Amino acid sequence: MTELVHLQVADGVATITLDSPHNKNALSQQLTGELLEQLDAAGADDAVRVVVVRSALDVFCSGADLSEATTVGMGVGAQRMVDVQRAIVANPKPVVARVAGPVRAGGIGMVAAADISVAGESATFALTEVRLGLAAATISLTVLPRLTDRAAAYTFLTGNAFDALEAARLGLLTLTVPDSDLDEAVDTVLASLLKGVPQGLRETKKLLNRDLLADIDARGKDLAELSASLFGSSAAQEAMLAFLNRRNR
Repeated sequence: MTELVHLQVADGVATITLDSPHNKNALSQQLTGELLEQLDAAGADDAVRVVVVRSALDVFCSGADLSEATTVGMGVGAQRMVDVQRAIVANPKPVVARVAGPVRAGGIGMVAAADISVAGESATFALTEVRLGLAAATISLTVLPRLTDRAAAYTFLTGNAFDALEAARLGLLTLTVPDSDLDEAVDTVLASLLKGVPQGLRETKKLLNRDLLADIDARGKDLAELSASLFGSSAAQEAMLAFLNRRNR
């Protein structure tokens, strides 16, 4: 199979690149499996001090792989989404998300799980689960702690898209910059992180993420089961098939 997630290490930075053009970086079993492998490899590599997660495409992530969800189901996929978020939160190295293009549904969980998320101003976000008869169950683990209660209710219940400036205002992003400045802004963040001593970065990240990691471990399995059951429901299957039919016309 063609590799969908690439890992490159240079000058203390591990760059993990999502590269699944056929489904716009949807969270297929293959993509999430490879992403977990690359996150583990980066975390275990003594040459790596900082991790960047980015996309090779003009879409950061389109969310769940609906073709997979309507055929093989989401028993594995839902748990993988919990595992991906945990791998980012528990990684001993700071994880920076470089966000460009649309981010939908499950992809927002990766942005929220990252320690620092920087986006170009044209990036857009939407928690579209409700429009497919679903709930943003697994990604609620990392998204809800970033948002106020009011922001969470609006974004989760309406499914409306919002731009990167709004995402930063709501707390989902660390920083939004003009698209032309995105790489420079990420490089500036990386330069600051690389000044940190690895032990200091590791232990500080543990302090920052202690409660979040404990919550993932306490509730992740139950939320994965809830998500899988919703994906398997007749209401969601009907809505997802209708969406796929419209998209493929």
